[in-house]
Amino acid sequence: MPRIRQKITPFLWFDNQAEEAARFYTSIFADSRIIDVARYTAANPDREGTVMLVTFELAGQRFYAMNGGPSQPFNESISLLVECETQEEIDTLWGRLTDGGTEIQCGWLKDRYGLAWQITPSRLLELVSGPDRDRAAAAMRAMFEMKKIVIADIERAVST
Repeated sequence: MPRIRQKITPFLWFDNQAEEAARFYTSIFADSRIIDVARYTAANPDREGTVMLVTFELAGQRFYAMNGGPSQPFNESISLLVECETQEEIDTLWGRLTDGGTEIQCGWLKDRYGLAWQITPSRLLELVSGPDRDRAAAAMRAMFEMKKIVIADIERAVST
């Protein structure tokens, strides 16, 4: 069966680390790979032969990463949310993505390239969007106290 192309694809602007970042990200997530590395041509003589665009997949999701120069650094207004089923998955991703990066609050982090990520347990998403608003509030209060989310602490907070 032919694969249907993804209609909306995240496009990430890096200074000059697009290939390095793509290799880093694909080393972290299962079902990930570098698809293509395109280089600048003579149309850009000051960059000819250097990496321009990297096409890659993370967990089956396609991304583009471009070396566009330093004029557009990442900020927290855009982040990548990774929904996790287990604490082990959270711990692993948190450890890998914060290596050289920065822990933020509420399950957010910035990786070594400045890209913001949200490492979020599925259970937390269920609780905060569920019909029991008291449990949702308790889960949110517990989350506000954390950097890396700990599922057991969220469960404890909604049980009391």
